[in-house]
Amino acid sequence: MDDQQFHQLLQYLGLSWKGYRKVRKGVIKRIYRHMHQLGCQSVGTYLHELEKSHQTKAECERFMTVSISRFFRDRKLWEILQKEILPGLVEKRRQKMSVWSAGCASGEEVYSLKILWDDLNASIPRLPELEITATDLNPVYLERARSGIYPSSSLKEIPEQFRSAYFHRKKSTGRYEIKHSLKKGILWQTQHLLSCATGSQFHIIFLRNNLLTYYQDRLKKPAFNKVINHLSVNGFLIIGSHERLPSEKTGLLPYGSLSYVFQKRE
Repeated sequence: MDDQQFHQLLQYLGLSWKGYRKVRKGVIKRIYRHMHQLGCQSVGTYLHELEKSHQTKAECERFMTVSISRFFRDRKLWEILQKEILPGLVEKRRQKMSVWSAGCASGEEVYSLKILWDDLNASIPRLPELEITATDLNPVYLERARSGIYPSSSLKEIPEQFRSAYFHRKKSTGRYEIKHSLKKGILWQTQHLLSCATGSQFHIIFLRNNLLTYYQDRLKKPAFNKVINHLSVNGFLIIGSHERLPSEKTGLLPYGSLSYVFQKRE
């Protein structure tokens, strides 16, 4: 599959060339294997198979997903969360804190938040319950997330005190498993961000490096508006550090010095 043919597939799925340009080699390999399994010799035949079968199209979309993550990715963000955003939210509500990790991939983002929340116990007594909804299109990623087992490369940005306190190194494989207690209070769900069926109101929504990167505007904008409808007033939206909002008329105001953190106002 050459770039022109890949363009055809992206156009059909409503996906962005700009988002996939740097990661397309691995994606194309997965799509080529899928074409081979279906007996498709050309992109045209493959698109025909996608058109006539919802299940086949869903399989294709899963093969298009990209998981590039690690714990505490964008360290400045997590420092702001730890020192400002989380304590500020806790001060205003003592019952329950609801968070949505939209496009959670293999769970590094979710567990990073759980680590900060657990660490807050030392400075803020009687924390409210933390409820996390973690969704992704790819069930393979969700299974990895549920297991909580990661290669050392995923942990390279974790402060040493967190690594020793929250991870156990498995001698047989050299991989690291997250502390069992941190796996509690997480609802893992398979979900397409374009459908956005999640029903809760969230105090924090992580929407990093997925919808705003990989989709064309015609699909991105309406889906983004649906996501924002699930953000509570005064809640925080966090996008990727290189992403931009698809619309300025969202009721979202930049928070502090970070160009990718926003607070929802009435």
